[in-house]
Amino acid sequence: MDRTNRIQPEIMEPSREVKPDPRRALPAVDRLASRVRELDATLPEWAIVAAVRQTLEAERTRLAAGGALRSDLPARAVARAAALVAPSPRRVVNATGVVLHTNLGRAPLAPGAAAAAAAAGSRYTDLELDLATGERGDRLARVAAKLELLSGAEAALAVNNNAAALLLALDALARGREVVISRGELVEIGGSFRVPEILERAGVKLVEVGSTNRTHPADYERAIGPQTALLLKVHRSNFEMRGFVAEVSLPELAALGQARGLPVLEDLGSGTLVEVPGLPVEAHGPTRLRLGADLVCFSGDKLLGGPQAGIVLGRRELVSALRQSPLARALRLDKLSLAALDWTLTACLDGRAEREIPALRQLCAPQERLAERARRLAGRLAAALGPAAAVAVEELPSPVGGGSLPGFELPGSVVAIACPGGANAFAARLREAPVPVLARVKDGRVILDVRTLFEDDDDAVEAAVRHAGAGAAV
Repeated sequence: MDRTNRIQPEIMEPSREVKPDPRRALPAVDRLASRVRELDATLPEWAIVAAVRQTLEAERTRLAAGGALRSDLPARAVARAAALVAPSPRRVVNATGVVLHTNLGRAPLAPGAAAAAAAAGSRYTDLELDLATGERGDRLARVAAKLELLSGAEAALAVNNNAAALLLALDALARGREVVISRGELVEIGGSFRVPEILERAGVKLVEVGSTNRTHPADYERAIGPQTALLLKVHRSNFEMRGFVAEVSLPELAALGQARGLPVLEDLGSGTLVEVPGLPVEAHGPTRLRLGADLVCFSGDKLLGGPQAGIVLGRRELVSALRQSPLARALRLDKLSLAALDWTLTACLDGRAEREIPALRQLCAPQERLAERARRLAGRLAAALGPAAAVAVEELPSPVGGGSLPGFELPGSVVAIACPGGANAFAARLREAPVPVLARVKDGRVILDVRTLFEDDDDAVEAAVRHAGAGAAV
């Protein structure tokens, strides 16, 4: 009998229970969008649709990783939509005492500078028109003239930030050649940008001299060769070195550059055009020129107190080379920044800078005025918080910030709050207020520094403290 023709019995596999995919329970886009409209009828349609899709995608990813379906998807979508339509950047209250806070936009514009920018942006202007001839004009001519008057420099230039000013100078004066710099000045600035990387992008060869903590004139002298194009000095704007240290002063470096026929460029990082009482003279751009620098560059939105810009001051032929570089057009200032910078420079020329430019006014604020302001604010906040929190006025120094004058602090007065729930949680709730308030945390207390508060900030601070206090009580 042919056994091959026999019908083999079916092999039965044990049954497997198929688990339902939790992602199938997610609502459809239309259904979730409809619920969002019910919760907040003020949200625009584009924000609702985008927020719903983002919310569902985030939930889909979370469920795929093993999470359970959340029941608050409509509320999450509303929050996302509200974040999409919120203005950006958003107003916050700076109670950190850090006048030039990079994360908070550095120097706030003076009302006059902001109005000048708004006027330039809302109408046609003579940005690049010579009204006398009807021909094409120079957008930088008037700003450059005021920079020259303020600094005594032969020539001046403004570009869109200080890193751009350094990049442009290196490209125009040293591309394909060598730039000599001390190892102690190879700084890293905000956002992980490093000076050596800027030099590399500019197409120059970096020649490092000295050691991290000590550099001498002979180190520069030995490094100079046929391919040397420039001697570069970079201000250590966000750190300081102490102890067994040595550096070559600007006059020494300038003397060496003059003897060897090499220009000296100093990147101040943060510089001023007016002498501000209480600030070190090393920040004063005109003084650095008088000490021998051939070019000086610094930011416009730090100690100058103006809009974001990179200011270049120096010898006429060097500035002319920067103007003629193809990069100059790519790095130029727009009409809004030019208008704000022009107003700021005019205020400096008029002698109004310390009164009308917010950053300078805050830096120059006398201690007695700060103490009185702190006492008034402390009274309001103590009444708002009640007996659950301890509110005190203390004297604490304020750092300048913004990569400016490391280790240099200004005496100041603060309101210190100790409350239930801990300082970090209280500070977090301050940031969640309708007008967020940014504060410092020190020794288990929230520190509100009045140096950086505007005159009309007190109501917002009190509202934020009430908000944070209510959260602590829950």
